[in-house]
Amino acid sequence: MESFFTRYRNLVVLTALLLAQIIGLAMQVRRSATGRNTYDPADSSGVRLIRLWANALVSPPERATESSKTGIGHLWQNYFDLRRVRQQNKDLQATVDRLRLEQAEILEDVRQGQRLQALNGFQEKYLYATLPAQVLGTSGSDQSRLFTIDKGKDDGLKRDMAVITPDGIVGKVREVFGHSAQVLEINDQSSGAGVILLNERIRGILRGNAAGQPQIVGILSDNRIQPGEKVLTAGGDQIFPRGLPVGVVQKVVRDPDRDGFIFVIVKPAAQLDRLDEVLVITSTEPRFSDQQNKDLAESEQLKGAEAAALDEQRKASEIMAERLPGIADPNAPQAPTNPAAGANGSPPTLAVVPKVLPPARPDRFTPGTAPAPNQDAAAAQTTGPATPKATKPATLKPENPKSEQPGAAPDQDQPQSKPAPQRAPQPASPQPQRER
Repeated sequence: MESFFTRYRNLVVLTALLLAQIIGLAMQVRRSATGRNTYDPADSSGVRLIRLWANALVSPPERATESSKTGIGHLWQNYFDLRRVRQQNKDLQATVDRLRLEQAEILEDVRQGQRLQALNGFQEKYLYATLPAQVLGTSGSDQSRLFTIDKGKDDGLKRDMAVITPDGIVGKVREVFGHSAQVLEINDQSSGAGVILLNERIRGILRGNAAGQPQIVGILSDNRIQPGEKVLTAGGDQIFPRGLPVGVVQKVVRDPDRDGFIFVIVKPAAQLDRLDEVLVITSTEPRFSDQQNKDLAESEQLKGAEAAALDEQRKASEIMAERLPGIADPNAPQAPTNPAAGANGSPPTLAVVPKVLPPARPDRFTPGTAPAPNQDAAAAQTTGPATPKATKPATLKPENPKSEQPGAAPDQDQPQSKPAPQRAPQPASPQPQRER
């Protein structure tokens, strides 16, 4: 049997020559970046065809091998190596849900703590005694605005006690049980509270309407009432203390049943639809802190000392007034009695005619004093010596005894002696003499 080379010798040689020639050409020809073939050996940017052919021949097996390796790796990582990931995912999801619930509980506790802290601070600073209570539930009806709290008769609650929050009033206690109580809100149709507008000082009655909005009824039409005005409790209903915030005026609506009257819709200051903790006013007697009681005691002591000093000063003034002469002359004639004064059974009174005291330092212009020096001396002698009166000042005597003559006026050139000391006169206004 002939061998393969012997039988196909010519074909094998021809094929080998063609292959060698093709390889030689592939080593000589370069492929440029633009895809053009060139024989220029100086073109360093070109790639030999033999390299391109070798790359084209080897690349498919390499891609197949790499793809197989990548697929096997993905298969191992996504299936064989993650057989327990589903269970771990379930456990982690359960942990996340539990942490979310705990976070919500912690946030609610934080909000409740903040509310209780604000409520406690308001309770400590508020003037009246209050009792904190927790809201248990509402009536669940739009026609009845009621809610239940966790304090009752055993805690000292009674009917018609005011229920408030730090923001404003809420309502009043309607029914009291052993350990719970029902509170009627201010937006109920059967509720009522005395209120007053802060700026205009207009009073009215606050109660709810059919829509659950607080409104002030019984007010005459007034253009001064504007939205945004604050509304406070008036204190006339004997339930809510005076000055508590109620809300602000939202709008003014005319009363369809009565001409000239209006409804003042009020936006409540307290969030009536989101109540959690409230305060019940158990006593309207003012209570003060230790520091305030101490300040009140000190002020009472100072007030007592000032009152004692004023009393002593009054007594001293009375004693001084008794010692000093009065401005009424006891020897002056009395006016006739007034018969109308004793008409009611009281004794008739006599009108005392006041008399003005003489001046302390009289001069020549003062009525009733000695005549001027230039007047005639004979006129003074004919009149005789002047008789001193109790109401006139003492007669001034000259120091020179030679010039003393009865009834003669003192010489202006000669020095005069100082007048005798007299008591200080009272003011000129007429006053009745104090009885001794």
